[in-house]
Amino acid sequence: MNQEPSAETVQRGNFHVPGFRVASAMSGMRYRNRPDCALIMSDVAAAAAGVFTQNRFCAAPVVLCKEHLDAAHGRARAVLINAGIANACTGEEGIRRARQSAQRLATLLGIPYREVLVASTGVIGPQLHLEALDHVLPQLIATLHPEGWLDAARAIMTTDTVPKTAWARTQVAGTTITCGGMAKGSGMISPDMATMLAFVVTDAALAPNVLRYWLTESVNRSFNRITVDGDTSTNDTVLVLASGAAGHAIITDSSSPEAENFGALLTRVCLDLAQQIVRDGEGATKFVAVTVRGAKSRQRALAVARTVANSPLVKTALFGQDANWGRVVAAAGRSGVDFDPDRVSLYFDNVCIFKNGQPVADETLEAKASAVLRQKDICMTLELGEGNASETVYTCDFSYDYVKINADYRS
Repeated sequence: MNQEPSAETVQRGNFHVPGFRVASAMSGMRYRNRPDCALIMSDVAAAAAGVFTQNRFCAAPVVLCKEHLDAAHGRARAVLINAGIANACTGEEGIRRARQSAQRLATLLGIPYREVLVASTGVIGPQLHLEALDHVLPQLIATLHPEGWLDAARAIMTTDTVPKTAWARTQVAGTTITCGGMAKGSGMISPDMATMLAFVVTDAALAPNVLRYWLTESVNRSFNRITVDGDTSTNDTVLVLASGAAGHAIITDSSSPEAENFGALLTRVCLDLAQQIVRDGEGATKFVAVTVRGAKSRQRALAVARTVANSPLVKTALFGQDANWGRVVAAAGRSGVDFDPDRVSLYFDNVCIFKNGQPVADETLEAKASAVLRQKDICMTLELGEGNASETVYTCDFSYDYVKINADYRS
């Protein structure tokens, strides 16, 4: 996976993946007059894999998911999601409530407790309201539907302004397979992952170890290449379930052509969801791709790209449509990568404003660069001039609204 995957074939909106049903409902746990819970159900014990936050304060749902994926040997039947209360930093009581929510759902569904996964998003600190979940679980089960994904995507939103779904198809072993998913996330977005949840399902048939391998690869090329504000959440979760309903032979080799085809499909879907998160960043007015090329290694390119993409000074200049190239090169210079400054060039889209370590002498460049920054979609490219490796990180600007949203988030 040496090239940036294309998301051209990915579609958005509602979708249907054979072997799965989904539902949403209103519990009133924190929000009023809006759905805030979702349930994903597989017709069989699907192969399952997850990637989670690296924050040391990982939330109770993350702890439970890790336990259950291990205990069930990479199999799951259901995923229960709530928005509004994160069940993070809630101690042993939070763990107990996460387990109780999974147990109650398992009992109602008549499935093994270990095959239930849970995810939460919202305010850190409050305990999960089990009474609200008890009230809503029967409704979720009763309204499971193959095409409920868009409603479910709305139900898991917090500060998001739009629901996020993506799906695509490809051929695996001569069979058409579908991969689709939903995500939420708008702020507290930065690798290793973000305050984001993502749930992807497929009717492909894969061994759990193959699914784990390609989920990790896909996340590293998508959700781990985005940043809104440089903060990593306590609840970050990406789960993928594979029902096998497509009917082809189970893929057991991660490096086989069939696995490669699936991995490319999964990456396209994840990348599209990740980019939707950045576009919906809290208060964002710009979508920015920060590409570093000409590096000695991808690791070096990524370190520079992340530093630039996370710089508050760069992000505020983008909001102000100020072609302040000095902030960009200064951020690159503090990335910890020991490149030669005299070989560095900077482009805003195709406008080269800084060449071989110094500003380009052209009186028209300021106007041209400012015109680029008035666009909704912007590409910033740093050429290091030291090798052939490149990486891209996706980010957005910082606006006044970002401060407004986060100044009183708990209110």
